[in-house]
Amino acid sequence: MTSPANQRQPASTSIGQSAFLVAAAIFLSRIFGLVRERVFAHYFGISGVADAFRAALRIPNALQNLFGEGVLSASFIPVYARLVAQGEKEESGRVAGAVFSLLALATSLLVLAGVLATPWLIDVIAPGFHGETRQLTIRLVRIFFPGIGLLVLSAWCLGILNSHRKFFLSYVSPVAWNAAQIVVLLIYGARTGLPRLAEYTAWASVLGTAVQFLVQLPLVLRLAPAIQLFFSSLNEHVRTVIRNFGPVFVSRGVVQLSATVDTILASFLPTTAVAALSAAQTIYLLPVSLFGMSVSVAELPAMSSALGNEEEIAAAVRRRISASTRRIAFFVVPSAIAFLALGDVVAGAIYQTGHFTRADTIYVWGILAGSAVGLVAQTVGRLYSSAYWALRDTRTPLRFAVVRVILTTTLGYLCALPLPPLIGIDQRWGAAGLTASAGFAAWIEFLLLRRGMSRRIGPAELSLPYFARLWGAAALSAGLAWGLRLILHPRDPIMTAILILLPYGVAYLGLTTMMGVEQAGAILKRLKLAISK
Repeated sequence: MTSPANQRQPASTSIGQSAFLVAAAIFLSRIFGLVRERVFAHYFGISGVADAFRAALRIPNALQNLFGEGVLSASFIPVYARLVAQGEKEESGRVAGAVFSLLALATSLLVLAGVLATPWLIDVIAPGFHGETRQLTIRLVRIFFPGIGLLVLSAWCLGILNSHRKFFLSYVSPVAWNAAQIVVLLIYGARTGLPRLAEYTAWASVLGTAVQFLVQLPLVLRLAPAIQLFFSSLNEHVRTVIRNFGPVFVSRGVVQLSATVDTILASFLPTTAVAALSAAQTIYLLPVSLFGMSVSVAELPAMSSALGNEEEIAAAVRRRISASTRRIAFFVVPSAIAFLALGDVVAGAIYQTGHFTRADTIYVWGILAGSAVGLVAQTVGRLYSSAYWALRDTRTPLRFAVVRVILTTTLGYLCALPLPPLIGIDQRWGAAGLTASAGFAAWIEFLLLRRGMSRRIGPAELSLPYFARLWGAAALSAGLAWGLRLILHPRDPIMTAILILLPYGVAYLGLTTMMGVEQAGAILKRLKLAISK
């Protein structure tokens, strides 16, 4: 007999629908992001100004991840979602209001301190920058900082919306951030010097963050009308959020430190390495966001809302991890193969225009191929981290994140700086060593996360034959794509992507269907239903 607690568990189909909404919203946002990247590449190429802009953008991105979505997902959503599931509207409103108040105060102080300390921050994130590149980076960081507070408050809105299973708006709202920069680049790009254009684009990003926050706020207030802003009388639920915030903040800080270390090491490589690394990471994060984040985001409030005794909750989490791992892997495995075998096609379609040359595309491909090493581990690892957070365990992922950063830093230094001259290749290819070493470290972190979770709730199913079918289908599809490339010899980057990547995806879907992969059959079924309508 099914227990009442289990009857209230969200159905797996609803998780699939939620993940689809998140993926659809992220896809729209990323499409605008890729358009922004292409327009940016057209005017800036891979230049010293592009290096300055990319490095400056890392600081607000890192702080937003520290205080924003990542930390709130781990500390706030498990507590708030549980209260919502239990029907405690007044208490959930008090918790939400208290968290908003604390975030607003913390980020206000952070922005003020950041503007004043910018020169020292630049010495930390890009010590290899000198002269005008360093001065431009300082100016850009000071422009970016006011938007950080708005990004954090936007992440608070996301936490409220996700807990109420309203996923689409929160993940589509970054379209405003991208659109604001696209408009400014198109208006001023052809008639403004690059340093001034970079400053205009930075101001546009601040405007976009304001719009991103404001478009979510009305729905948040409708879903949580009992929100009360205060600092005093912090109850146990708020204290739980604060206690969880500390370890997750440090954990996210460790992860951000890893990305910062990459930028620091890249700043010592020949000019353009920072911009090329950032361009490759933008592509790399696309499948991470679409397929890893979308599923993990949908699962976190569902796992956090699981009710019942300890064994029932463990069984529910275990089932969700198994099903979602297969769902993520189906999309991420072909992405990794595409980065390795067809990375120049992907990079060329996005960036190769204006000042961004074919040689730049090949350089980005090399860095992207390195990142493919850890793509599967990175995306599935996000799911396991969400499971720990849902179970109110924020310290275990922290310990494993520290291991990852130590490995990333040590291996990244060796692969980026001493190794290229040692094996007789250009020093600039050390950027590919950075991404490959980070991928290896991601696998170590994933294995530690999986082992720890297995000890806690029992081993979640991880079918090696299933993964073998995915890798085999993706490799065969890549071989077909290369054959088409040799026959057709397309020259235009966008046409090349259409003629090569589309058959690659169709072949992968067809092969996995023939191999009996459940996810492929479900996609074909949905396509047939859509066509029949």
